[in-house]
Amino acid sequence: MKTSAQLRADLRAIDHRSYPAYKSLAGSWSFGTYILNIEHVQGDPFAAPSQLSVAVDERTAGFPGRCWETPWNRAALEDYLLRRFGRRAGQFSRQARGSGKSGVLDVTRPGQEVLERTDCQVRGGAVTLRFEVGFPANGRTINASELEKILFDFIPVCVEQGLLYASAPKEEVEQVVALAEDQRFIREELKRLELAAFVADGSVLPRESGVSDRPMEDAVPFSSPEELAVTLNLPHRGAVRGMGVPRGITLIAGGGYHGKSTLLKALERGVYNHIAGDGRAYVITDDTAVKIRAEDGRKVTETDISLFINRLPSGRNTAKFSTLDASGSTSQAANIVEALEAGSRLLLMDEDTSATNFMVRDELMQAVIAREEEPITPFLERAADLWQRAGVSLILVVGSCGAYFHIADHVVQMDAYRAKDITARARAALEGRPVPALSAPAFHLPTGKRTVDLSGSTQTRKNYRGDGYRQERLKVKRFGKTAFSVGERELDLRYVEQLVDPGQTQTLAYMVRYARENLAGRDVADVAAALLRIVKERGLGAVCGGGVVPAGLTLPRAQEIFACFNRY
Repeated sequence: MKTSAQLRADLRAIDHRSYPAYKSLAGSWSFGTYILNIEHVQGDPFAAPSQLSVAVDERTAGFPGRCWETPWNRAALEDYLLRRFGRRAGQFSRQARGSGKSGVLDVTRPGQEVLERTDCQVRGGAVTLRFEVGFPANGRTINASELEKILFDFIPVCVEQGLLYASAPKEEVEQVVALAEDQRFIREELKRLELAAFVADGSVLPRESGVSDRPMEDAVPFSSPEELAVTLNLPHRGAVRGMGVPRGITLIAGGGYHGKSTLLKALERGVYNHIAGDGRAYVITDDTAVKIRAEDGRKVTETDISLFINRLPSGRNTAKFSTLDASGSTSQAANIVEALEAGSRLLLMDEDTSATNFMVRDELMQAVIAREEEPITPFLERAADLWQRAGVSLILVVGSCGAYFHIADHVVQMDAYRAKDITARARAALEGRPVPALSAPAFHLPTGKRTVDLSGSTQTRKNYRGDGYRQERLKVKRFGKTAFSVGERELDLRYVEQLVDPGQTQTLAYMVRYARENLAGRDVADVAAALLRIVKERGLGAVCGGGVVPAGLTLPRAQEIFACFNRY
């Protein structure tokens, strides 16, 4: 392996040459305490910055085994190191000057969730961190002295102060690991106590704004109603009181702007662990939970929605329903069925984002339009069976329809962001009132397997290069947090609401390309299982199909992988 001294000499040798000469620096260089890998060099100072990584061996990094020996501790440590390195890098970014992207020194900026990423990976105590650097130039001429500052002054400081246990505040590292272990403990307690979710007292659920996921200042801290209060004795924090949401059917009711959807959003995000200071670090939800909504216009392929919809006027087979433009009701039915196929044990729903005709039919409508003339079996008539016969719980926000009180096991009212258990009041109000007709046809769960539609261009395409044709992989491109393209096919995932990081969308795009190249002809469950197995055995970067592991990939849940391929 070449040394840092050789890198300095090579860099000075290309000073003032044309910008493409920077590509001669690609490779691995030993800096003593770490190895610097220059993995991809930008072709132009105005192009996307160059991709670099540093690798620190276990002995030099020095983190105790307890910090990384379990998957949850390792993920928390990786997240911590990425944020720590990023803070130092941010202080140096653009301190080296030049044209275009010159001087950029940056890493992926995580949100409030702790997620597995390619940006920082700890394996056996060794640390690899990936980042980007804008190689400096004057116009399109190499400015070697400015890059020398980045490589020999800035990056060593970022490594020493960001990635080494010797320089880290020991109490801070201990708190990161302790929080991860406490969060893991709560997830295990949910199973033992038959809870769908836990919301600790003192949690801050409202967010700063519609575009900021940080906690709102001066927000009303959450406090559990006594009837639902549970105290968990966490390994590190000790006794923590909070609201335990039992498995079954739970309604979140209340007036407008009183915090119903805010609580549901916190539960929706509770499938992920959160960092300390987020306000939701101890909001933990069954990690298979799926947020269900109507999704007008989505593609549905051979999905068995007959549990909810039958006898369409067109005579279409709802046991293998396909459409390129689903209605609100058919899309919501498909979303539920697909969530069940993905292994969800908890459905999260909000009346405001549901199709009204899918959720309920009132008595007058039933009197005017006979059941045999209505293709839709309302969700109201299926929810109890989903819980009692399939073990699938429901947390539903209601604000205008009281019909669900008849089947609710628990009712929580949000009153000025304060939770109250009003189950007894709701049941008292039902006395003497007619029970809605719940005579749905026979209950069944979908059992059919659906092959993933990976048609279109093959995994490679032929482009003429002057000396003949050669195979090229399809290009992957991400559009923000919610859409991507593979080749010429685009996919919009804006209504898959538990995608919380752009890196998850990027990873899904690579997963689609990998599936097109290697998994064609398999059913959705097989594809999802194969992809997760590959990631577990070979790492998240394996779905890119070899070569340099890119920064910016973030692991999605199995439920989002299913959602992606179901829409693809």
